[in-house]
Amino acid sequence: METIDIEQTRNQARALLDSRIESVTALVKTRQRITDLKEQLTDAEREDKRAYVRATKDGWSPDELKKLGLESGAAARRRKTSTRPTGENAAAAAEDKSHTDQ
Repeated sequence: METIDIEQTRNQARALLDSRIESVTALVKTRQRITDLKEQLTDAEREDKRAYVRATKDGWSPDELKKLGLESGAAARRRKTSTRPTGENAAAAAEDKSHTDQ
């Protein structure tokens, strides 16, 4: 019967675990980046709203701003989200489809 080298087996097991840890680490980093970008988007939308209000207080009418392609951010977001699925919804739909194709 062949002798099993415990140290060699441990090293092989560590190598397998390391590759799994690398993939989950990459996933965590990607999820954190998404969270950070969502926060940045929220901040930018808040700034956009303030700038829009400031423009209307400075005398620009909503119709004038709309003609310049600068309609209210809330109105623009409502129209965009109703015509196109969000990234998460599209990804979930694609994943669901891949499971039904198998």
